[in-house]
Amino acid sequence: MAKQETAKAPEAANSAELLQQKIADMREAQKIFSTYTQEQVDKIFFEAAMAANKQRIPLAKLACEETGMGVVEDKVIKNHYAAEYMYNAYKNVKTCGVIEEDTSYGIKKIAEPVGLVGAVIPTTNPTSTAIFKCLICLKTRNAIIISPHPRAKKCTIEAAKVVLDAAVKAGAPEGIIGWVEEPTLELSGLLMKSVDVILATGGPGMVKAAYSSGNPAIGVGPGNTPVIMDSSCDIETAVYSVIHSKTFDNGMICASEQSVTAIEDIYDKVKAEFVKRGCHVLSKAEMDKMRAIILNENGTVNAKIVGQKAATIAKLAGFEVPENTKILIGEVTSVEPSEPFAHEKLSPVLALYKAKDFATALDMSERLIEDGGYGHTSSLYIHPSEKEKMNEHALRMKTCRILVNTPSSHGGIGDLYNFKLEPSLTLGCGSYGGNSVSENVNVKHLLNTKTVAERRENMLWFRTPPKVYFKKGCLPVALDELRTYYHKKKAFIVTDGFLFGNGYTKPITDKLDEMGITYACFHEVAPDPTLQTARKGVEQLRAFEPDVIIALGGGSAMDAGKIMWLMYEHPECAFEDLAMDFMDIRKRVYTFPKMGQKAMFVAVPTSSGTGSEVTPFAIITDADTGTKWPIADYELMPNMAIIDTDYMMNQPKGLTSASGIDALTHSLEAYVSIMATDFTDGLALKATKNIFEYLPKAYENGAKDPVAREKMANASTMAGMAFANAFLGVCHSMAHKLGAYHHLPHGVANALLIELVMRYNADPAPVKMGTFSQYPYPHAKERYCEMARFVGIQGKNDDEVFENFIKAIAELKEKVGIKRTIKDYGIKEEDFMATLDEMVENAFNDQCTGANPRYPLLSEIKEIYLKAYHEG
Repeated sequence: MAKQETAKAPEAANSAELLQQKIADMREAQKIFSTYTQEQVDKIFFEAAMAANKQRIPLAKLACEETGMGVVEDKVIKNHYAAEYMYNAYKNVKTCGVIEEDTSYGIKKIAEPVGLVGAVIPTTNPTSTAIFKCLICLKTRNAIIISPHPRAKKCTIEAAKVVLDAAVKAGAPEGIIGWVEEPTLELSGLLMKSVDVILATGGPGMVKAAYSSGNPAIGVGPGNTPVIMDSSCDIETAVYSVIHSKTFDNGMICASEQSVTAIEDIYDKVKAEFVKRGCHVLSKAEMDKMRAIILNENGTVNAKIVGQKAATIAKLAGFEVPENTKILIGEVTSVEPSEPFAHEKLSPVLALYKAKDFATALDMSERLIEDGGYGHTSSLYIHPSEKEKMNEHALRMKTCRILVNTPSSHGGIGDLYNFKLEPSLTLGCGSYGGNSVSENVNVKHLLNTKTVAERRENMLWFRTPPKVYFKKGCLPVALDELRTYYHKKKAFIVTDGFLFGNGYTKPITDKLDEMGITYACFHEVAPDPTLQTARKGVEQLRAFEPDVIIALGGGSAMDAGKIMWLMYEHPECAFEDLAMDFMDIRKRVYTFPKMGQKAMFVAVPTSSGTGSEVTPFAIITDADTGTKWPIADYELMPNMAIIDTDYMMNQPKGLTSASGIDALTHSLEAYVSIMATDFTDGLALKATKNIFEYLPKAYENGAKDPVAREKMANASTMAGMAFANAFLGVCHSMAHKLGAYHHLPHGVANALLIELVMRYNADPAPVKMGTFSQYPYPHAKERYCEMARFVGIQGKNDDEVFENFIKAIAELKEKVGIKRTIKDYGIKEEDFMATLDEMVENAFNDQCTGANPRYPLLSEIKEIYLKAYHEG
């Protein structure tokens, strides 16, 4: 983790006396905090969430290194979720003073903090739970003292420090967050007796101790989530939802599925689908070996299997399975406590039951819940029309989360597959499970509330510039609207020295002169535009005060123009905040400022590749630090795009080639993105067809073939519209870093990776799948084949079509002068290897990665890079 200035933490509490002194000091800090206004609290909450979000990867690594459990990449998601989703859920919630008032009824509600919160943090989620609890305490003006799990104390304390440092820097009292550095049973007991309320997450013994402390406690019970797959369910979606959930962080989330009960008539199909997707059904001998290691003698789960990979667990039991095995499945019949498979396993080990009918499945699930899962979570896969069965299931299940057609690990914590189920990392089990709350932990915990959460697909979008004009020679006609429709008076042109020096700005300035619009021109944009150049341009912008900005050029001019537009309109913005990654653009922690208050933005492309004229993206580099700031928000969408092929006729061959393959990659990645829609698909398909037909002609003939040039211009813009809404994937994530570290043109970097990424994405049983409610199961290969057939590539089956498509892309690249491997571009192996690990992590953290249909592991990204270097 990067070294940073830290806030002063209370003195370590390694004895009863020191702990009591620390608690006294924290109570004084909380008294001060309780007087803060909502505005002060919200600033602290925001800064703390941002800080935790930025450290999600280092904290995830630290958690895995210290505990030896789980998956780094999944812990990154949990940390990201704990910061982003908690902030998004509670940012507008009033927690200070009068929070609700109904004058007609004379009702007023006033919020006051409870005081000092004692938090017990589990070893299974040591950083994300710490982030979650610290953030909700800050939002409610409470102090929080943490008792970490002894096997996870380093990472838990580090997470708390990150939040504390940011909170104090934002104005919170010193010591508002504290911890026990060397936790013991004695100190944990003293802590629970000395606080105002206990937030307890962990094993049954610890939760019982919290409830026995004599202080109010909000604790959660164990989970033993039973799944029923009804005869009417979508088997592919149901099975892969279970795999997606059960393999997440190696099954350590308490809401993860522990058993699947399939109705007799679909049982064989369900089992076959699990096998097809990379799971292993245990033999009788293997079952006996597994039973011996699942539980300890006292009936609790064996800590040695918790959070381990399926292959590791198999070795522990005394047999071998392939290293990439997803889940170990035991076919069992007994639902009684004497059957080890009937218990919570906190690992990728799953019981599989057969039921003769739905009523029997309900009986079996009820029994499974009774032993160790009372009140937690149950799951049902069923056709949405089967309302009577759904209602019966909801009535029978004594659980506080009843999830329908939803991966339970992701569904139970809320706001991912049902947007009205509140996000939380502490899931109450109500009186069923001996808990004080029955909800995902919130501010109201007086009732047992049963929540039925059906899987829902959130509203999607399709956004483009309000005006998109295209056709050879259209520029003067389109620009006429600046006078007749928008009544603009002052224009500022942003371009590069080559275009300016070779007269490309003259048609624009001639038209502006004709319309009586005064103008100024900034022509110092260079490839890979820098923040320093943009600042220089902004100085001229502020001096000139235009009401329209016209960006002329390729991606660099567009990016520079957008950044200058942003800095002109909002000089107060920090690039570190603007560039903050998001899992969902609608839930990002940072709210992007409103654009267009001073000037509208017009984009005129001169190359056929980036699509920047119709996208909400920009990249700027700080030349002083080397930091690249990728900025993405629909506020950056141009107000007008003018695609006039006259500006593209004389593109050199190298630019034609690189930009054309870049556009192809945009289409391919948008089409298989987990966020692809009918609205983006048509554009991606047509763009791809144009590229295959016209890129070789444009490359060979240039201005001699104006039709090819125009078709490539159209393809670039259509592909831009597609990925502006469906987003991109890991090919672009990796290309961004390959280009940045080794100075390859962006289109070339994409070209060197695309076929390898396609093969990677086409795996029907990927290790991880992207998380988006509209994407039910992996089907990238089928999508690639749809695209191949649309452009005229055939075969006897999908396998052959896919291979022919890969071959056709390779041939297209060869036609336009793209070399085969990274090393073919003169990059030395020692230089490449020296940057490899850093490129891998940065590519994993790239904004484009999240929309990829296969969620990549760091090791998988590394393997693709190595193949691209050596083999192509």
